[in-house]
Amino acid sequence: MSGRARDEGYGVSEERRRPTDDRLARMSLGEAESAIIGFLRDHQGWAPIIVFVLAFGESLAFVSLLLPATVILIGVGALIGIDELTFWPMWLAAVAGAFLGDWLSYIIGLKLGWRVAHIWPFTRRPHVLMRGHEFFKRWGVWGVFIGRFFGPLRAIVPLVAGICGMGQFAFGIGNILSALTWATAVLAPGAFGLAWLERILQ
Repeated sequence: MSGRARDEGYGVSEERRRPTDDRLARMSLGEAESAIIGFLRDHQGWAPIIVFVLAFGESLAFVSLLLPATVILIGVGALIGIDELTFWPMWLAAVAGAFLGDWLSYIIGLKLGWRVAHIWPFTRRPHVLMRGHEFFKRWGVWGVFIGRFFGPLRAIVPLVAGICGMGQFAFGIGNILSALTWATAVLAPGAFGLAWLERILQ
């Protein structure tokens, strides 16, 4: 077989073997969720620490773009619903992680300003930072609260709030209120919804 034929054949086989990026992302997330939920079921003592790390990473600029942890935390809520875990320790861990993740994002923005635009991953996704800036300019402190519930904006709005020099007190109020509400929103459906559904079906 000629070099050209080998190259062409190699290219075709590579194309056939290469799944789409979306499919890879879904597989990776599904595998990660199953692995973490399985670990939590078998090692319940680690659950508050892992929930804290997941909520912290989900709320931290840079990391949140790579760690879609909300779906895993919803799974944690389901473990609470079947009495594998206790609600209040998981809730407090999620609140603390979410609050501190947003606070660190805010401090980074406060210290670095628009220099963050030259740091990965914003060098590859500058539109994410611009969307966060437009959202914050429109909503202000309410944007800190509302942005928590929109995945792409969750950690970007606190970063932009810091860049724009928002006062620490105003940011802290929006941050703690959103952390309390968000932790409840991701854990409560699985924690209490399953029991409610069982009562309805009985």
